[in-house]
Amino acid sequence: MVGIISLVTGWPGPSGFGSATTAEQVTEGIDASNLTVIITGGASGIGAETARVMAQRGAQVIIAARNMEAANEAKKKIVSSNSAARVETMKLDLNSLKSVREFADNFIATNLPLNILINNAGVMFCPFQLSEDGVEMQFATNHLGHFYLTNLLLEKIKRTAKETGIEGRIVNLSSIAHLHTYPEGIRFDGINDRSRYNEKKAYGQSKLANILHAKELSRRLKDEGANVTANSVHPGLIMTDLMRHSLFQMKVLKILTHMFWKNVPQGAATSCYVAMHPSLKGITGKYFLDCNEKEPSDLAENEKLAKQLWTFSEELVKSAQRL
Repeated sequence: MVGIISLVTGWPGPSGFGSATTAEQVTEGIDASNLTVIITGGASGIGAETARVMAQRGAQVIIAARNMEAANEAKKKIVSSNSAARVETMKLDLNSLKSVREFADNFIATNLPLNILINNAGVMFCPFQLSEDGVEMQFATNHLGHFYLTNLLLEKIKRTAKETGIEGRIVNLSSIAHLHTYPEGIRFDGINDRSRYNEKKAYGQSKLANILHAKELSRRLKDEGANVTANSVHPGLIMTDLMRHSLFQMKVLKILTHMFWKNVPQGAATSCYVAMHPSLKGITGKYFLDCNEKEPSDLAENEKLAKQLWTFSEELVKSAQRL
């Protein structure tokens, strides 16, 4: 009940921020001029707002996007309002592991450091279809593409943290929808089973995978003593292009539950908070909502499930590369 009241009223939580906090407010006073950040899906919605605010704070921002026309338009808007902004765009299609590999190779070839990786892009409630690599589209785009991308960039993030002494941060955008997945959490034996496919539960499964990925990655980073954190966030309910496959239903839902919805600047706040705020130094393996740490579902806290997902994801990547 307290959580619902805080969400509706915008009252701040222990962090001093709440559901009404914007990305600009949560980063006020932060100098990010020594940081380089990659934001997947940074061409629209909360990804574009995250890119704008981080560039406003001085960060070197890489917008990684499938639609380069939209990415370049997002860059143009940022630079037009902030001539000092450092923004670049790079092609990345998360439902193609080949594209993910090409993006990582191209970024590493720039010799830029990498302090922050925000795995923001995603698809939602799409009809059953397979990715280029033969994996169910929501799982492929929301989880597997980001899993592979993170692994390919991990050495760069760790090396940057070691050389600069600045903590590296990895942020996975999950969702409260992780509560509404299949009963077993991750349907390892039926990821591509069309006959049992439910677009909403498949979305919840992919968002649960985002949390489990961050938790297992966090455990591994801590074990090796790397100066890098990994956390997951729920940005809140925001009407963006992500909902294009269920636009009518979501508009009806918004009318009925309007008090729970955020605008885009509020939706980008938790990502920016977890990625940049100094109060979160050393905090890792956690789940955040409304700029405050929250407990996710029991499945999301299951270490065995997280390890199983990691192994399963590695095998999916390997099998795709053999095709």
